[in-house]
Amino acid sequence: MSSFTLYPAIDMRGGKCVRLLQGDYNQETVYGDSPFDMAKQFADQGAEWIHMVDLDGAKDGKKVNHEHVIRVAKELAAKVQIGGGIRTMEDVSYYLENGVDRVILGSAAVSNPDFVREALNRYSGSRVAIGLDARDGFVATEGWVETSHIMAVDLAKRLVEEGAETFIFTDISKDGMLQGPNVEAIGELARITGKEVIASGGVSSIDDLVSLKKDDRNIAGAIIGKALYTGRFTLSDALGSVK
Repeated sequence: MSSFTLYPAIDMRGGKCVRLLQGDYNQETVYGDSPFDMAKQFADQGAEWIHMVDLDGAKDGKKVNHEHVIRVAKELAAKVQIGGGIRTMEDVSYYLENGVDRVILGSAAVSNPDFVREALNRYSGSRVAIGLDARDGFVATEGWVETSHIMAVDLAKRLVEEGAETFIFTDISKDGMLQGPNVEAIGELARITGKEVIASGGVSSIDDLVSLKKDDRNIAGAIIGKALYTGRFTLSDALGSVK
């Protein structure tokens, strides 16, 4: 794998930058009033990509904070990937044809496989990523409220056959806890699929990033959220550690 990419995260709710603990909407911390200003800070520190999540969209099943996403995509040099509330081909096209580089489809991979197949078919696996959110190895859906009976690894193998090239793997038990990512599970997914797997959830230190980047793991990158917002390290330091 040629490079290890860092994705500073901006989770949006009610137009603000927030973080939830383990995806719990009742455990929210607000970190800023402007997603654009936050994205600009990250871009100014050298971020090549910004990871944006429409939390309202994930909960409501439709895009809600999309205007903030499009503004970042159009006005900043960093590439943008967006997840949350993308349930139709119209939503996919709206983002990808308005400057966004990649959309992330999550719950739909379980609930609407035909839609996911069509999106991969029309736009390629590099522009349509699959978000695999797992609890004890099983895929969680609908904003993490529901847990399916499908193993994340099995779903990934199926989606590779449909053309998936990029997976974002979140271990919900690690999300927002600053206890380190589930490196073994992420590495296993990368090994089994042979595709790009981006780690999400739990990164708490530079050491976590170095561990994820180890050459034999073939992990493509990591999404960093709470550790940046709580000052565990700066994005500049993180980028320097994985060069």
